[in-house]
Amino acid sequence: MSTDSNFPVLLLVEDEYLLVPILEDALSAEGFNVVTAHDGTTALQELEARATEFKAVITDIRLGTGPSGWDVGRRARELVPSMPVIYMSGDSAHDWSANGVPESVMLQKPFVGAQLITAVATLLNSTSATESVANDPTKPSS
Repeated sequence: MSTDSNFPVLLLVEDEYLLVPILEDALSAEGFNVVTAHDGTTALQELEARATEFKAVITDIRLGTGPSGWDVGRRARELVPSMPVIYMSGDSAHDWSANGVPESVMLQKPFVGAQLITAVATLLNSTSATESVANDPTKPSS
């Protein structure tokens, strides 16, 4: 998929093929470019190749055989410590506190597109504010 460099790029990891276009459409309508992976292995390959291009990772938890969404979220944070991570699950939300990365969001399926957009925007705004404070030369260093 080609992406417009003026819009934030998100990595969407979802193995349910019927959900992918719905999620892509919701994100694209809000001005995001979406790169989709249908399994954990492909998601990890995308992260290894271009982690710094992604502004956030949105991942289902159960991705079939191979790495899970938990693995994808952890690897994203290893590569980019401030990477916003949003997990989606129909049955694994109870494992989020034990397996999710800190300061991530869990969306319980089913959810509406507005919930996904709100989660992405909240995490992106939080990350931007943190980076602005960290990079502000007018702030005294501690």
